[in-house]
Parts: sequence; structure tokens; C-alpha cells
Amino acid sequence: MAIILVIDDEPGIRSTVRDILEDEGHELLVAEDAVVGLELMDARRPSLAVLDVWLPRMGGLDALVEMKKRRPEMEVIVVSGHGTIDMAVRALKLGAFDFIEKPLSIDRLLTAVRNALEIGELKRENRDLKRAASASLEVDGLIGSSQALSEVRGLIEQAAPSDARILITGENGTGKELVARSIHAKGRRADKCFVEVNCAAIPDSLLESELFGHEKGAFTDAVSRRAGRFEAADGGTLFLDEVADLSLSAQAKVLRVLQEMRFERLGGEKTIAVDVRVIAATNKDVREEIAAGRFREDLFFRLAVVPIRIPPLRERREDIPELCRHFLAKAAEAGAPEREISSEGLALLAARSWPGNVRELANFLERLAVMSDERLVSAETVARILNDGSPERPEPLVARRYGILGLSEAKELFERDYLVQKLKECDYNVAKAAEASGIHPSGLHAKIKKFGIEQER
Repeated sequence: MAIILVIDDEPGIRSTVRDILEDEGHELLVAEDAVVGLELMDARRPSLAVLDVWLPRMGGLDALVEMKKRRPEMEVIVVSGHGTIDMAVRALKLGAFDFIEKPLSIDRLLTAVRNALEIGELKRENRDLKRAASASLEVDGLIGSSQALSEVRGLIEQAAPSDARILITGENGTGKELVARSIHAKGRRADKCFVEVNCAAIPDSLLESELFGHEKGAFTDAVSRRAGRFEAADGGTLFLDEVADLSLSAQAKVLRVLQEMRFERLGGEKTIAVDVRVIAATNKDVREEIAAGRFREDLFFRLAVVPIRIPPLRERREDIPELCRHFLAKAAEAGAPEREISSEGLALLAARSWPGNVRELANFLERLAVMSDERLVSAETVARILNDGSPERPEPLVARRYGILGLSEAKELFERDYLVQKLKECDYNVAKAAEASGIHPSGLHAKIKKFGIEQER
């Protein structure tokens, strides 16, 4: 459990808070003023401080400023018996996690302490993950430490230095363009241009002009000469996104250019030679497309000298917590409120199949950052926003609710869910719910307190 520092000049408050939090399993440090408290903080490095505003020798808000300067990662809960809205706002602006008025409510204090400790733990995990992955993330932008993603990174490192053509496959939203750009950035053409073509977005009638360019008068709207994408990418990398959406006639023209690295502009007679590295990508199963006669096998072999498959998010669920922290941080940088997701909420997200993959998850997290009013977003809020914004059918309760939790955490969450259900069935009559659950009423009261169960209004 955690080390918690309590700074309050009232002996009764220090004693009460100490008893409550030691019962929760925490180690308590107590001080009667901020000067002593700061010395204890420096010596023992607690995870959390509970700080009174009105203190001798140094005021609580001044102590808060000093604490955040020395230990910015430590959360601080400010308490006061003479609090005002202005004081609360000032404390929060100075970095306090929460502001609680005296006389202290035990439930309110315990909830604030649990949330603050969980936020602190999430921040530490996020910091450690960033440090561990910083070298690779700075270069390739791929978020995650899973084995599946490590294998992709290995292929990128192997393939990037050569000019071998690469075919990247994967579902929509898995990050195919990100991988293509990473390969370019790590290769010998990194200082040259990276030119992208979305083959699915260009009508077949215009594709030849788009890829190879045209001369003035080549067709009705050709009012001037125009260089194509192959010519624009000369010396650099050409990324053919959604290459399996090319028509068979367009595939034949691309194949010829890949074989010879020469072409003529539409309506022109001059042969243009280029030096281009080609990376292609598709969300389709190319071998199925070949079997169905929709994709040329010879073009496949030209493109897939090095095949790289990007795994869907459901095959690397262990990366979801790290992705959540990354995208919530990006949302905060863009002006959204700072958010962290509870462990139960992360379990819900990790259990989801995410058919839109990383792109869908990023979209959801941006929505959650805006629509949630909780700094530490609960599983209930995660589920509500998921259901409001996604047509996906709910997954089985065990997968959706307990996800990647450890056995002990899953047991506790199941026990809480069970007791909440029994209380609802008995209209929150504790005696009846205890009888229905086969436990003593005093035991049920203790569990209600432990799990923070409140009657739904």
C-alpha cells in the first residue's frame, strides 16, 4: 500500500485520519505544521499528502506550492474547516488533486484518497512506459510494447535500409501509413520526398494521369503539362495506399513501370526514367483477390518483396492501456480536460474487439476526454460513452467486465457487482440483502463501505 503524509495542526484530525487510513493498509506520516511535513516529504517520499490550509509557520497553500515544486508527481488533497469557493479554486489551480471541507466525511476522504492514489499510479506507469519505449516511439510513432508490435518493428528495422519493395497489409485503422512513413524515415532516402497516392480515391479514368502525369492537350481539361506522382517521388519513396483497389488495367500499367522504372506522360512521347522506392499497402487479403481474378499475381510478387502484416488491435490488447494514455495526453494537448481511466475502465476497453482498430480507439478517447466529467474515468462512464457512440454489440459479461484484470482484482470486482445486484433486488434493505447473500448484516455493511457502494437515485 501507499505512504501517506498528513499535515494538520489539530491532534484530533491527525489521529482520526491516521486511524482511518491505517485501517485501509497505508503507512501514515503525520506532522503538525508544513515545515515538519516538508522535511518528512523529502525524507520518506510519500505517494500522497493530506494538507490543511490553516497551519502555523507556513500556510497550507504556500506549502502546496513548495510540494508541487519539489515533488510534482505527488498528489495533494487539501482540507479546510473555513473553506470558500475561491480558496478551493485557488488550491486546484495550484495543483491540488481535490479540496475537502471539514468536518471530514470518512466516505468522501476515502474516495478522494483512492482516486488520488490510482491517478498517481497511472502517472507513474505512464512515465515508466514512456521512458522504456521512448527510443522507438520517437522514430516510428508506433505505440505499444506487445510481442506482435515488436515483430513489426523488427521487420521495419530489417527492411528500411534497403530499397526492397514492401507490401503492408492490415485492417483499416491499424497504422499502415505510419509504418510506411517509418520505413521511409529509417531508409537511405529519408532526406528525400515521401509521396502518397490513395489508389481507392482516384477514379480509374484519372489514375494514369495522376500516376504518370500528362502533356498539355492530352485530354479535354489538360490545359498545361503536369508531372505525375512517380515523377514527383523521383529519388524518394512512393506510397501506393489501397493498392488492391486498382483496376486490372491500371495494375498492368503500374507493373510495367515497376519492371522498367520508365514511363511516358499521358499524351507524351518522351520516356522518363525515375529512381523511386515503392511501398504499397492494402486492407484486403491479396491472395483472395488473386484467386478471385481481381489482382494480378505478377504485380503481387513485384510489390511484396518484403511483406509486413500489421496486427489488428484485438491481437495486441495488452497495448490498449498505453494507447489510451497516449491519446488522452494528445487530447489534453489539444485543449481537452486531462483524463485518466480507472483500471476497471481499461479492462472494458481491452476486452472490446475494436473493428476500427487504433483509429477507432483514438476517436473514442477524444470523445471520452470531452464528454466525461471525471478526472479518473470510471468503468460505468466508459461503458456509457461506448454504448452512446458505437454500434458494436456488447461482448459477453466476463470479457467485457473483467477483461485483463488479475484474479484477485476480478474477484473483488465480481463481489462488488454481486452485492450491488442483491441490494437493488432488495430495494437497498441491508438486512434483506444480507440474508439473500448468505452473509451477516454487519459483514455486508463492511463490504458496502469497502467497495464504496452507494444507493442509486
